[in-house]
Amino acid sequence: MNPVLTIDLKAICANWRSLDQASRAECGAVVKANAYGLGAAQVARALATEGARKFFVVLASEAAALRPHLPENAEIWVFSGYMPGDAADFKASGARPLLNSPAQLAAFRKDFPDAPYGLDIDSGMARLGFEPAALASLAFASPPLRPALLTSHLACADTPGHAMNATQLASFSLLTAAMPMVPKSLAASAGIALGAGFHFDVLRPGIALYTGDFAGGTLPVQAELPIIQTRQLLPGQPVGYGAIWAASRPSRIATLAGGYADGVFRSLKGLNLYCGRTPCPVVGRISMDLIGVDITDLGEIPDSLTLIGPQQSPGDIAALAGTISYEVLTALGARYNRVYRGAKG
Repeated sequence: MNPVLTIDLKAICANWRSLDQASRAECGAVVKANAYGLGAAQVARALATEGARKFFVVLASEAAALRPHLPENAEIWVFSGYMPGDAADFKASGARPLLNSPAQLAAFRKDFPDAPYGLDIDSGMARLGFEPAALASLAFASPPLRPALLTSHLACADTPGHAMNATQLASFSLLTAAMPMVPKSLAASAGIALGAGFHFDVLRPGIALYTGDFAGGTLPVQAELPIIQTRQLLPGQPVGYGAIWAASRPSRIATLAGGYADGVFRSLKGLNLYCGRTPCPVVGRISMDLIGVDITDLGEIPDSLTLIGPQQSPGDIAALAGTISYEVLTALGARYNRVYRGAKG
């Protein structure tokens, strides 16, 4: 029996709708990395039914895979722009690149002279995007530029008081001032929470859709790991690789089907899984495929234990691992049986 990942599409749509209704900007959806591991086809199809029409991925191949699941009038934007070998995927998907260098701009306009595109602008993160001098040189481009979207990305949006937020907002506003009629997009999930001044014309929520951590949203994900076997241990008996843990009392230990190949990081310390509201501590070293869990305090042996759910969010697990919820979600591997609920139609 595989681990099970239950995805509530209705909850994802509700998270999107709350963001859409709270701003005058159009709300898109970031579905890169297979919708943060939850299933890009299923998630995007549900959001399109809800009314989303702008979808963002990283690679042209993601856009080509996504296109059959979206209505014809849905736009797919590609963050990495236009790279060598992308032509076939752009032709198949009709996707729109967010071009981030003069070389990409020249290559795309040569191969797709009449196709829409956007420009990504480096407003201070020094990652992707046109630098100010390169952007200024485009004023003399021939034929004249007609981008359909201008974007940038905030480096410190998850720290609301960070000075970089105001610096990048001012930079993006200044760098795009020469194209006042072109729609603009600066805010991803954390940027949306910074307020209307960062919203411009298009929002790009990603993690806010999938964890409900923003705008009072709902967690739409539940991960369950099945119990394969249980055993009784005497005090002093160890569990797992390295014998780093030993029972201090007579204990019932469950071995679960799940491990670091399934996104349960080997580095996690102090992790509990849950049976209802009852925490059950992980004991011993987490291995690739198996986890030991102390279920001594449970009255009955359940079929599975909850890794992610109402009792414990991806953010809670991330805090134990010293990482972020994005990594927790995208690390949930292919061995989960993904079960979808709440889809319309």
